[in-house]
Amino acid sequence: MKPQFKAGNNIAMKIPPHEYQQTLSFYRDVIGLKPVPVTEEDATPRFEFGDKILWLDKVSGLSQAEIWLEILTDDMDSAADFLSSRDCARCDDVEPLPDGFKGFWVANPGNIIHLICESDKVN
Repeated sequence: MKPQFKAGNNIAMKIPPHEYQQTLSFYRDVIGLKPVPVTEEDATPRFEFGDKILWLDKVSGLSQAEIWLEILTDDMDSAADFLSSRDCARCDDVEPLPDGFKGFWVANPGNIIHLICESDKVN
């Protein structure tokens, strides 16, 4: 049985340090997106982006910005098997996930990273 998939709420923009302040200023000052309050655990700047949240992550070692997307599924194990059977490349080493988090990383054919995570909000 094919698992269900649905777009998640988060878009992460991974930005090299040499472009970070200008990119942050673009969304905050030029475009004027509404900031989402940061938490004690995670001070990553984020903004309302329509019905999504845009996270701006500064990442050392990048030469250019990347977009990472979140995809929700109703069944993590089934999703992993299904995506594997469709030759989707797992890339769990791109960024560690918290212990106990039900999710994994894949890349689409164009090398856009997707966080696949389990949610009861798929149905």
